Amino acid sequence: MGVKKKTKKKKKKHYRITELVISDDNAELAIDAISLVTEPAIEQDFVFFGKEKNNLTLAKVDEEKRMLVSPALIPYKQIFRYDANTDQNYYVYFSADTVRRASELYLRHNNHHKATYQHESRIRGVLTVESWIKEGEQDKSKLYGYDLPDGTWFVKMKIDNDEMWSRIKDGELKGISIEGYFVDKMETLGEAKISNEELLSSFLEILTENQIK
Repeated sequence: MGVKKKTKKKKKKHYRITELVISDDNAELAIDAISLVTEPAIEQDFVFFGKEKNNLTLAKVDEEKRMLVSPALIPYKQIFRYDANTDQNYYVYFSADTVRRASELYLRHNNHHKATYQHESRIRGVLTVESWIKEGEQDKSKLYGYDLPDGTWFVKMKIDNDEMWSRIKDGELKGISIEGYFVDKMETLGEAKISNEELLSSFLEILTENQIK
């Protein structure tokens, strides 16, 4: 008669999930620049098109040379992060209101001409020529092959930088990543002495959005 060995179940790891918001004290720094990167944090690659290579969907929308379209921020999308100070992994996300406000501040402070390469060096010849928030199923982002939630912030960028365009065509650069200054919402709520009802509302908002996914 064999003896069955009990196998220990692995404990499921639980990571901290933090909502990031824009600080009123640093609103001008909310979105300082957009970076061309190999691995976008929001896990969505951009699409590009030009006379050298036309995507069938994009060709009938815009035939200009050296353009790319990409989501800049997706509301409630959990973005993986690592805190070197605490040696902990965690996730951050932005609400739809924060995404909209970030897109507005980006233009208000004239940052549409600021871009970097891999979050390291400033580059010239990269300009945001369109910026919009998805609203409804008829949004033009569908024409570019995206099926992302309402409230997603999209940008269309003109790439006049020869080196960057070459890296995009070669497949090295696959997406964009924002550069900006955000703060932990719960820390902000604590400083403002928010009521228990408002704290509960914030937690319910997080749970609701995760269930929708």
